[in-house]
Amino acid sequence: MNDQHPGRGHPAGPADVDLSRVWLGVATQVWRRQPGWLERAAGRLLGSPGLARALLTAPSLLLPWLLASAAVLGAGAAVTLGTGQPLVALLAPAVAAAGIAYAYGPGIDPAWELSRSMAVSDRMVLLARAVSVFAVDALLGLAASAASGSAAGLTFGWLVPMTAVSALALATATAARSANAGVVAGLAGWAITVLSGRTAAGTFTAVVSTPVLIAPYLAFAVCCVAVVLYTTHIPRGSS
Repeated sequence: MNDQHPGRGHPAGPADVDLSRVWLGVATQVWRRQPGWLERAAGRLLGSPGLARALLTAPSLLLPWLLASAAVLGAGAAVTLGTGQPLVALLAPAVAAAGIAYAYGPGIDPAWELSRSMAVSDRMVLLARAVSVFAVDALLGLAASAASGSAAGLTFGWLVPMTAVSALALATATAARSANAGVVAGLAGWAITVLSGRTAAGTFTAVVSTPVLIAPYLAFAVCCVAVVLYTTHIPRGSS
């Protein structure tokens, strides 16, 4: 770590502060805890204790976030039971997009700087977290759909658009290096899609119940994943 900013004549921090010692303290706080059974199982499954630790410290997989996601989908299930409108099918992609955008990145992940020094690549951490967040949100959505008694077609119909919206949020977050930008892109893209479906077909659920849209959703998701892979191939320390 340089002691001075480029082009500036003053030190990066107070002269009486040992930044190396502070950094060591931060690392100790984050990594000192003993792994639980879930982390040990993930480590064996992934073949990397470091990746398992990074996975289980993902902000979108922590208990407060999971409770918030479950609450949103639970409210959607309650509305579906009361009105018959399949609100869960419309909420699940938005919840997943927000969760994946906040899965990893500077300013969001408390272990971001530490994970940058891990032997595991940034891309591997990012993809492992994104897949895990998507899987958890998909299970929450399926549970909410089952509880609300949604039709089978709608229960599974939102999984494909959920993939596309999540990929859009992840691509934007990695390209812009901003989780907030990813959330905005994902939610805005999904809102525009839903409103467009409402205008074209006269119903909000057209975007999750029209089979002809599956191929465009998947093609769009593949393009977004390509953006993520390209963005994350940049070597560490490069601009």
